[in-house]
Amino acid sequence: MKYLNQNEAISVDQDLFNEYKFSVDQLMELAGLSCAHAVVKCFPADRYSRVLVCCGPGNNGGDGLVCARHLALLGYKCTTYYPKPTPKTLYENLAYQCKRMEICSIVECPTVEMSADGFDLIVDALFGFSFKPPVRADFVPVVELLQQTKLPIASVDIPSGWDVEQGKLQDCDLEPTLLISLTAPKLCAKHFKGKYHYLGGRFVPPALQRKYELNLPEYPGNELCVEI
Repeated sequence: MKYLNQNEAISVDQDLFNEYKFSVDQLMELAGLSCAHAVVKCFPADRYSRVLVCCGPGNNGGDGLVCARHLALLGYKCTTYYPKPTPKTLYENLAYQCKRMEICSIVECPTVEMSADGFDLIVDALFGFSFKPPVRADFVPVVELLQQTKLPIASVDIPSGWDVEQGKLQDCDLEPTLLISLTAPKLCAKHFKGKYHYLGGRFVPPALQRKYELNLPEYPGNELCVEI
């Protein structure tokens, strides 16, 4: 299985949009749904029902909003923290859908202590493979929460704050329990030491797989994610 560098990850996305005519919201829905299914496999609702979903300003944050909506449908009590909402219709609609699903949204980043008392799991959907340090001021509190919490973390595609190719940049960077690689794993996933690593996004056309020599694993049966 191939691990993508940053340029390859961007090129694969562009091919999906331009050559294969997928829309952003279409891929976001499929990615977020597969993330929710991976969370269910690793953190069952009877033990990890209270989920804080931390969403960033781009596509990774959109995946997180979709994931929160599906987790709510799957029996979890989700809360979203979305410190800098993207002023575009797609993201506004995703946030509105969460609201209509009666998913709570908070405007202040919880402390480590508040998180420990109020949640069983954190979904990290802050930054994706386009992230370049440093972390912007709006996101410093939530990144510090992810670094300091003892709660298990499920990271969407890239653990937030990691370099997409080199992995952790500082010893204090977060170490998720679950990493959900989307479309194909990125190079940083080779440095992942957590308990669970899943691949999600069962939408890659065969010709695209061949073009980039992805050698993706087979998804079993009707599963939307696969452990790698």
